[in-house]
Amino acid sequence: MDFLMRKLTFALATILISVATLTEAAAAPDTVLANVAVGSQYDSTHVYVAPDQLDRFVASVIATFGGRSSKPMVVTVTPTSSSTISRIIFTPGGFLSVFGFKTPIPYPFGEERTGYLVTDMDAAIAAARRAGAEVVVSPFPDAIGRDAVIRWPGGVNMQLYWHTTAPSYAPLETVPENRVYVSSDEADAFVHDFVMFSGGRVVADDPKAPGVEIGRPGDTYRRVRMESAFGKVTVLVTDGHLPWPYGRELTGYEVSNLAETLAKAKAAGVDVLAGPYSANDRSAAMVQFPGGYIAEIHGRLR
Repeated sequence: MDFLMRKLTFALATILISVATLTEAAAAPDTVLANVAVGSQYDSTHVYVAPDQLDRFVASVIATFGGRSSKPMVVTVTPTSSSTISRIIFTPGGFLSVFGFKTPIPYPFGEERTGYLVTDMDAAIAAARRAGAEVVVSPFPDAIGRDAVIRWPGGVNMQLYWHTTAPSYAPLETVPENRVYVSSDEADAFVHDFVMFSGGRVVADDPKAPGVEIGRPGDTYRRVRMESAFGKVTVLVTDGHLPWPYGRELTGYEVSNLAETLAKAKAAGVDVLAGPYSANDRSAAMVQFPGGYIAEIHGRLR
């Protein structure tokens, strides 16, 4: 009996070790496949404006932040028939992909907030799926590479893109933050899944962040900040009771002097919608550029 028990114990231990080894091996590709980011200077905010507002919008962004833009080109950036004027704005605090569609915009384009450059499209898609994202637009070719659109818990759409010839951009002076508003029902799932995909980490999770940051002075809300090779993501977890224009901005831009930047913005026809206000480690304001693009601009409090 003792001999039989020893054999059973040994067999059970062998099975457990095998299961653990297989589990570890199955989990490993997530870590490897998630290492597809190129760098924050290659990731853009997607901005859709009417074609007749495009030049004015580009000029106002450059007047506010500095930088330069590409020349306008008429291209197709969707897998189905469409036509858009495309321009890229390079600023020291992040770049923007600007689209002025001359045709109706095919679904679901216009709902994605950012474009992330990846080293390998197929690996990125596999990693996104394993991390919990759904692929809402399967990879398709464009003039310079491949694109796809993925969706995270909370309904957060992002575009992935890959270039046939790898671009080379200088590092940013400041890294912008992708500002994502989600409900408390989906916040933990989004944070968990995006950290897994990006290979990043949560750098701050404040359950009682000052409500003035979402236009509700005197209240508190949960704010989660993440960082990865893709850049920064700030998750604003709210009940959806948001005054205008909170929740409409896509990106937060860090500047060295907020007052000077807002003065330049106003001179360029940008409207200050809220603020400036101070909270925790920053002073900030919400602005709207010609063409309708809303952004948060902030400076660090010394």
